[in-house]
Amino acid sequence: MLLALLLCYAGFTALCLSLDRHHGELLHSKPSPRRRLGLRLGGWLLLLVSIWPAVQAAGWSRGLVDWCAVLMLSALLLVLLMPYRPRLALILAGVGLLASPVAAFATL
Repeated sequence: MLLALLLCYAGFTALCLSLDRHHGELLHSKPSPRRRLGLRLGGWLLLLVSIWPAVQAAGWSRGLVDWCAVLMLSALLLVLLMPYRPRLALILAGVGLLASPVAAFATL
């Protein structure tokens, strides 16, 4: 379930960065249309891929419920971090993406 959490958080962070306000706040620049599209596609792709580890861990019936819980938890974490510690939110997404392969091998 850790892998699903890491992927969901990274996906929501990418979707967050695709918005002008958050991109400017975190990276101090306005995203180009191409970067904005890439962040949106990457964010949605990460959210879709995060279904797989949840289903692998608990089956379709319980895995989808667990995935919904992980979605809500990762979104809540991002929403709580953005106003007070926006740089920490970005750092956690990067660390989560780097730790994802380790979490994937740990579930094998």
